[in-house]
This record gives sequence, C-alpha cells and structure tokens, in this order.
Amino acid sequence: MKESLAASQSKSTGTTSTSVFAPQRVASVDVYRGFVMLLMMAEVLSLRHVSESFPSSTFWRILYFNQDHVPWVGCSLHDLIQPSFSFLVGVALPYSIASRKAKGANFGSLLGSAMKRSLILILLGIFLRSLWSEQTYFTFEDTLSQIGLGYTFLFLLGFRSQRVQIIALIAILVVYWIAFVTYTIPPELNNLAQTGVPPDWEHNRTGLLSHWNKNQNFAWAFDRWFLNLFPRENTFLYNEGGYSTLSFIPTLGTMILGLLAGNMLRSNIISKEKAKKFVIIGACLLAGGLLVHFTGINPIVKRIWTPAWVLFSGGCCSTLLAAFYWIVDIKEKKKYFFFLMVIGMNSIAAYVLADGFGSFITKTLYIHLGHYDQVFGDAYSTLIKGLFVLTIEWLILYWMYRKKIFIKI
Repeated sequence: MKESLAASQSKSTGTTSTSVFAPQRVASVDVYRGFVMLLMMAEVLSLRHVSESFPSSTFWRILYFNQDHVPWVGCSLHDLIQPSFSFLVGVALPYSIASRKAKGANFGSLLGSAMKRSLILILLGIFLRSLWSEQTYFTFEDTLSQIGLGYTFLFLLGFRSQRVQIIALIAILVVYWIAFVTYTIPPELNNLAQTGVPPDWEHNRTGLLSHWNKNQNFAWAFDRWFLNLFPRENTFLYNEGGYSTLSFIPTLGTMILGLLAGNMLRSNIISKEKAKKFVIIGACLLAGGLLVHFTGINPIVKRIWTPAWVLFSGGCCSTLLAAFYWIVDIKEKKKYFFFLMVIGMNSIAAYVLADGFGSFITKTLYIHLGHYDQVFGDAYSTLIKGLFVLTIEWLILYWMYRKKIFIKI
C-alpha cells in the first residue's frame, strides 16, 4: 500500500502538521465501517426467534447472544457496534480536516461545518426514534445523537497536539468516574419502584460498584431532570435499557481514541509498524479495562459507557482496525471485501435504511410475496425475512455506489 502524502508528527512541537494534498482514502476503514453497519443491519434477522425455536442448539444460542446487547455488565459482538462507529468517526476526522483544508477551507468554516454536522446528527437521531411515536420523542442516547453531542469537541481536539488529546481522554475518564462515585441518590429517588429494576436482579451491586447500577446512578438522575424539560407523552422516569444522555461524554473518549488512531494512520510510519502499534495499543486498552473491572474500581458496562468500557471497547476497536488494515491495505485483499465496502462508503444511508425503512420493506414484501418467510417453517421465518430485507437494502446501497451517490453530513 502506498503511504499517504498526509501529515506527519512534528518532532519539535508534538503537533500534527497537515499536508496541502488531499489524503488518500484508507480502504480498511471503509471495510471496518461496513462490517459494523452490517452487524446493525443484521438485527432484522431476529436470531432470537430462531434460537428459541431450537433451545438445545448451542450454535443458534451463540449467534443470538452476539446479536443482542448483554443485560448490563459484559460484552457481546453486538455491543461493539456503537463504540466501533464512534471510534471510526475519530479515525476519519484527520482525513476530513486535511481534505477540506486542501480545498481551501479555513478554521472558521471548518468549525461551522462541524457544529452543523453535530446538530444534524442529533436531530436525525431524534427523528428516527420518533417515527412510531405520537409526538417527538426527545431522548439522546442513540448512536447518532451521542456522536453529535460530542463531535464539535472532537473537532476542536483535532487541531491540538497528541499530548493534549491524551490529557483530554484521561480527564474525561477520571472526572466521569468521580462524578458517579461521589453522587448520592436523594431519598425521594432511592426507590427501586422508580427505576424499573427488580430488587433481586442479578446485576444489582453493592458497595462501590453500586454507583453504576442500572437506573440508580448519576447519569440516570441527570436524565430525570433533563429529559423532562422537553415535551413528552409521559413523565420520564427511567430508560428501560438503562441508557443515558451523559454517555456522550465518555463516548467522546472513544472518539478521541479513534482520533489518535487516525493521526497514526496518516503519519509516515511504515504500514506494518502501524498495524503492530494498533495491536499493542489494543492489547493495553483491553488489559486496562479488564484490570479496573476485576479489581472492582469500575465495571465494564456499555449501556452507561463506563470508563472501563471506554478502555475495553477501545481495545477491541483498535484490534479490529489492525486486523482490517493488515488484510485490506497491507495484504491488498480489498476485492474480497467489496460487499462491506459498498455499505461502509455509505454508512449514513445504511443507518437510515436499516433504522427507518426496514419495516417498510418488510411490509412491502408481505404485500407482494405473501408469507414467503414460511418456506422452511416458522422456526426460520425471521431468518428468511431478514435475508430478503438485507439483500434489498444492500442492492439499494449498491445502486447508490454505482451512481456515486454518497450521503454525507
């Protein structure tokens, strides 16, 4: 793979200098993004139904486990979708900045574009969540809104040195941890009946770890106040999944990890050395996340994006980036991943298709094909239906790819 003519690290200042030339596109980033989006789109397969139809099958049980989020503590493959998407936003930022600067954009116009993008991502997230509601559903815990809330801050960090970026990452993790540890639930809220959590739920913890219990933590208390400032069908009491608005703060930490990785990708380091560094960084982050988890300092919980989760998921993301970078760019196996490239190069379109139009496609298939999903019996019905929907969604993205229609924000 040819090295990009992009920025290299300045030894004298520690900052990243930007080339006047537009950077080359890194195919592995598109493939990785396509892999992540495919995992999200594949929710339509509803493997839970298949697994429940064959309760003694370990094969289907494993597949279903990795197509769903864990209840609270821990991680499945599906749990890596949002951190990967957030991580890749950070990876892409140095390329985006360099490309726009090569076209003559100044800092002011770039900042304006970043703020506009943040707002669009937040509003798009709200719009997609409100599709089946009686009125606008104001919550901010989904992937797009979370990225939007932190994107402008990430953009500003993109113009700072690596040292500042790392300090910002550490500060976010430490301050967020302190906020949870020092928060005490007031007596009027310290009631499990107001949290939607059964008193005997296996993931309820005591002692220090109780500060990260589902709907009994600092972020939940913030949403009890913040989300009720917006017009709602009903008073907000808790999120059934335990998700929270303030998760955008540690999500910014995940994006910073991606930003650091993107800077490395754009550097003049030999490609094989980059892949090696990604593996080493990934291993260190994984070890750090597991260490703070098993020592009882902080649990690995994706739903509230704990600092331990930032480290653990960041390690997973770095390792996955290393794998895709090695296979696609270094070994030049790009042609084998064309299916994922089509998705990854139009990730926003893929997101909207899956989240906003999947049910429309499903209903349309039933109208014109009848009960086509029963061809192999009810046990496989969701699998057949999902494969049809996925195929149609991919063909739409392929048509957009052929027509060079790429949705960007």
